[in-house]
Amino acid sequence: MIDVGWAVERWRRLPVPVRDLPLALALALASLAPGVNSHGTQLGDVPTRPLDAFAVAVVAVECLPLAIRRRWPAAGLALVSLGFATDQLRGYHTLAATALTIAVFSAGAHLERYRRPTVLLVTVAYVQLVVALSGTGAAESPAGFVTFYAGMAALWWFGANLRTGRAAEAERRRAVAEASRAAERARIARELHDVVTHHVTAMVVQAEAARYLTARPERLEQTLAAITGTGRRAVSDLRNLLDLLNPEHGGEPRTPSVGELRALVEQTRQAGQPVEFTEDGGPPQTAGSTEVAVYRVVQEALTNALKYAHGSRTVVHVLHAQGGTTVEVSTEGAGSGHASPGGSGRGLAGLRERVGVLGGEFSAGRGVDGGFVVRARIPAGSPS
Repeated sequence: MIDVGWAVERWRRLPVPVRDLPLALALALASLAPGVNSHGTQLGDVPTRPLDAFAVAVVAVECLPLAIRRRWPAAGLALVSLGFATDQLRGYHTLAATALTIAVFSAGAHLERYRRPTVLLVTVAYVQLVVALSGTGAAESPAGFVTFYAGMAALWWFGANLRTGRAAEAERRRAVAEASRAAERARIARELHDVVTHHVTAMVVQAEAARYLTARPERLEQTLAAITGTGRRAVSDLRNLLDLLNPEHGGEPRTPSVGELRALVEQTRQAGQPVEFTEDGGPPQTAGSTEVAVYRVVQEALTNALKYAHGSRTVVHVLHAQGGTTVEVSTEGAGSGHASPGGSGRGLAGLRERVGVLGGEFSAGRGVDGGFVVRARIPAGSPS
């Protein structure tokens, strides 16, 4: 059995003239078939004559250019018009004259350049055809010639409208694709910022602390091991994110979940930050982007605590409820400030945007005790 889907796909991959050729051949054969060949357009009332060898050439000139009506619409229209004029002047009146309607519509729909000059040239050629037909003594009335021209003009107009609609749709799709690419770049930039800032800050803080542990080898070894582990996690996370920039990468990025919060807190503790972590309730079975947002809020808040309040007590509280998840990270005092790489404020701004997109609420500022508090509420059921 033939796979219809495979056959259709192979057909679509063929060059456009090859796909348009069957229509041209079918119309040409029908125009030469007895009993059908004389049922064509008759303009000018020139007496119909039987088909001869020259008629076969005229039919070929009228029909075969339909194969190029989409690839080279101007050339196709010129050839079909020439064949049509000869058909009418010679009085063959074959079915092939129908090709002119197809060529005019296709030119209106597919011609990209010199549209107005093409209309002008076709109009001049039609006027010459009318003069030539009138010179043969044809009994066609002026109204008949005008009506035929109006019909061709309507076909051109319909084709032009189709072209305009296709162009508008292509522009809309281009705009949507560009917006999607911009959103994806912004998302990757946020992820890179979150990953790099947190891991590098932890490594800087740990390296800074290692300078004061030269007299305590066991503590120094632990600190250096923590730095190594942080660096490896950073490389792994960066590799996952950079894979997204590879055009051949087809998988989804690995996204952190609420269940990894304890590992994140432990990593921050190893960097020398005293962190208290409490989690109430259970995360929903399908949290989607809510999980990622909760993780990123805690990650950014702990990163800021390491940078600007190193050594100060930090409390992380995560509350899972039916309506969503609430996160609060508070840091007491100003800390030691030994390791505080300069920040751009992009992290908190990115969090505000991320939470806002999910329909949540976000705030960050000084607490009543002079410390810094980050709060976020993310609704449940946010899409992934």
